[in-house]
Amino acid sequence: MGEFGIRIEHLRKRYGEGDTAVDALKDVNMTVAPGEVVGLIGPSGSGKSTLLKCLGAVIEPTGGRMVLGGETIYGDGWKIPDLRALRRDSIGFVFQAPYLIPFLDVTDNVALLPMLAGRPNAEARTRARELLKALDVDHRAGAQPSELSGGEQQRVSIARALANMPPVILADEPTAPLDSERALAVVRILNQMATLYHTAIIVVTHDEKIIPTFKRIYHIRDGRTEEEAGQGLSL
Repeated sequence: MGEFGIRIEHLRKRYGEGDTAVDALKDVNMTVAPGEVVGLIGPSGSGKSTLLKCLGAVIEPTGGRMVLGGETIYGDGWKIPDLRALRRDSIGFVFQAPYLIPFLDVTDNVALLPMLAGRPNAEARTRARELLKALDVDHRAGAQPSELSGGEQQRVSIARALANMPPVILADEPTAPLDSERALAVVRILNQMATLYHTAIIVVTHDEKIIPTFKRIYHIRDGRTEEEAGQGLSL
């Protein structure tokens, strides 16, 4: 996987041309080591969403370089021919809402991505059950999403993000709808999973409850990043 799970160098993103052009990202630089969880914070309009979309290979940057899991995916142009496969196999996504498929049970929600990646059904379900056990939600393996609590749904969404063993997870406001206890539980789980699976995780958040837990924080302001040491409170 290399020294860094995520490396971003001088990343830029411009929308539009000429007098109407808007530079959403001007000079973004970040590194996240395998097994590390870092926070990304900034005011609305600072470029957080644009950065996450670039990292997730949803939109194309204007310039710079992105390395995920030791592989250069962008360097003044995409270096990966199949971006859909990249998103499926190398990037896990955790959102504010769990977005579980309502007509699949918990196990199948987690197993679906490995199945789509070509793994045999039995192998994908075994992987799903292992993750559900690691996240202490295996007792809900046969339940429908509607039968889960909010905290349980978010645990299942984390299991799904890990299902293809991606080197990178992008978490976008994963604790926003949760109370303090459940929010800290989610951050604790993300840290445990990062260590266990050697995954580099970026958490975009406005949640004041969890910001003190990060050992490193990136602030993004006007399309530029600044790094600072966090408090790294014990979880």
